[in-house]
Amino acid sequence: MSTIHVIGGEKGGVGKSVFARLLSQYFLDVGQKYLGLDADQSHATLSRFYGEFTQPVQLDEFESSDAIIETAVEEDINLLLDLPAQSERFLDRWFEESGVLELCQEMGIPLVYWYMIDDGTDSAGLLEQFLDKYTDKLHCIVVKNLGRGSNFEGIDQLISQRGKNSGLIATQLPALHPSTMNKIDKLSFSFWGAQNIRSNDTPHLSLMERQRTKVWMNKAYIALQGALAQLPTPSQ
Repeated sequence: MSTIHVIGGEKGGVGKSVFARLLSQYFLDVGQKYLGLDADQSHATLSRFYGEFTQPVQLDEFESSDAIIETAVEEDINLLLDLPAQSERFLDRWFEESGVLELCQEMGIPLVYWYMIDDGTDSAGLLEQFLDKYTDKLHCIVVKNLGRGSNFEGIDQLISQRGKNSGLIATQLPALHPSTMNKIDKLSFSFWGAQNIRSNDTPHLSLMERQRTKVWMNKAYIALQGALAQLPTPSQ
């Protein structure tokens, strides 16, 4: 059965693209079939790092976004939709005018929204608005990005207020040392390449940079697996 994973969060600079790349690498590493869908036309980050497994999608064109559902119905695959900042209005319109959430429920296709946040007060406000619209309509996993802050008290209070019965899941993305992440980006490496490319004839990370990346990914994968394990099974 297919699952649609949406990587979003209305605020820019909270780490959506990094998380989309991480989740892409996770699916590859665990041997799960997946397709990346890059909706960020201005940066196309997912296409840059995982181009072999990614295709563009235009959320403001129903013909393009409708193909997400059609692929989910026809194949057994993880579909990973990487959203740009300030794109929620396009998603809202697609959901509302096309009955996407109702169709996914009818077809038994889980739709998981990974909501990326930093520790700013505006992130908490935007998250609350999102939850007011969608808490009972999709699976929401709030991802606290430790690379974008450390004080998530406001977010934790918001999640606590919603209660366990809301189905809301929270996890966190550990921080990778900034210079190591910057070098990975500069070299346009996938996270596999960051750990494994080491030829003297090719620019690559140092031994300790590769080790830091490996440790970071191991921690991140544990967080991913813990969040995914909390999702209800289709029979629930």
